[in-house]
Amino acid sequence: MAAATTSPTPPGSLKRIVAASLIGTTIEWYDFFLYGSAAALVFNKLFFPDSDPVVGTLLSFLTYAVGFAARPLGALVFGHYGDRLGRKKLLVLSLLLMGGATFAIGLLPTHATVGTAAPVLLTLLRLVQGFALGGEWGGAVLLVSEHGDAERRGFWASWPQTGAPAGQLLATGVLSLLTAVLSDDAFTSWGWRIPFLLSGVLVIVGLWIRLSVDESPVFRQALARAEARKAEAGAVAEKLPLVSVLRHHWRDVLVAMGARMAENISYYVITAFILVYATTSAGVSKQTALNAVLIASAVHFAVIPLWGALSDRIGRRPVYLLGAAGVGLWMFPFFALVDRASFGSLVLAVTVGLVLHGAMYAPQAAFFSEMFATRMRYSGASIGAQFASVAAGAPAPLIATALLADYDSSTPIALYVIAAAVLTLIAVGLAKETRHRDLAEVDSPADAEDAAVTRPADAHTV
Repeated sequence: MAAATTSPTPPGSLKRIVAASLIGTTIEWYDFFLYGSAAALVFNKLFFPDSDPVVGTLLSFLTYAVGFAARPLGALVFGHYGDRLGRKKLLVLSLLLMGGATFAIGLLPTHATVGTAAPVLLTLLRLVQGFALGGEWGGAVLLVSEHGDAERRGFWASWPQTGAPAGQLLATGVLSLLTAVLSDDAFTSWGWRIPFLLSGVLVIVGLWIRLSVDESPVFRQALARAEARKAEAGAVAEKLPLVSVLRHHWRDVLVAMGARMAENISYYVITAFILVYATTSAGVSKQTALNAVLIASAVHFAVIPLWGALSDRIGRRPVYLLGAAGVGLWMFPFFALVDRASFGSLVLAVTVGLVLHGAMYAPQAAFFSEMFATRMRYSGASIGAQFASVAAGAPAPLIATALLADYDSSTPIALYVIAAAVLTLIAVGLAKETRHRDLAEVDSPADAEDAAVTRPADAHTV
């Protein structure tokens, strides 16, 4: 298998590309997490007022889960066109869709105004959010991974991953500020709309930055090779990226899905469900719970690049396995600390949980990117990540809330996260280490098949 090398991206350009990906993912995750926090705090009252409190919370989280259901569709559509047209164009589109939907949520009438149409409209906009996020993640991490060098790919590719805690930090910070300065009645009446409407300003900033970066050189090189093959006499039509992924990389897709189980489930239990558990079972105020998540998200943001750099030194798998095992072992101490109902114990519980989560989330970008060939990488990484989110992140707050309602105990919830950690340990344990792989490889399995059709038998790969 021959490989081609691309000229290293100048450090200044690489930093600009990292910044563009980070700011874009921060805005998209801000929009996505803002909905989750609002679902836990006010949507049950505004959009499902006829239900009892627990059922209202479950219905609110159900609309939250709908966003996850749309993410695989976003992964398929954005992955297909991202592998055909390029990463940059699709990232601009995903940002527009996400920002527009979030801004529209801030303008929605509530159940008191339009009745059952309110939750229907809310659900439709949540679907648009999920569709956009399904295409965002793969493009953002690939744009950085394909610009960076192999030796520090784990570090550079981890920066778009910090968009998740940065978005959580921004969303939680805005909500925390509003709940601190507004009365409960004012926040429920109109204050909750402010952070959604702010998304319009953030999207303008994000678009300006994203439009200034260049397309991935690895993708441009792979596209040129594909065009050259198509121009040769007797060349066959290029297979759809999805078909190539399922034919040549189905094991990698399953590994990615398994790797996401503990990472996704633990994150939404620690950051979204905790707002329900801490304010109901533990008797902590909304302000205290939000502030704890705020502090922990700041620490989470800081440690992700450190975990990414460590994966460059010792490998993606060891760091990922450490995170999965750590999250599983932390769950019982996590709930024990939350039950103490003090601010310090709550901060400690959430912070340690997110630090351990970061050990999975940081190397994930480079790990998944390195599994797939260039002309199917957007599709492969997105499908593996987003299809898992339907089984993992989407139902996590719902399952945790239902377990709490049925058993009135945190024990089943802890066991639920531990089971997810075991699945991730198995998946990553069976995976191959990828940190030395060259993303500019010429021949993927699909390339080799096409080349065999278009080249004479005595031709040589260049």
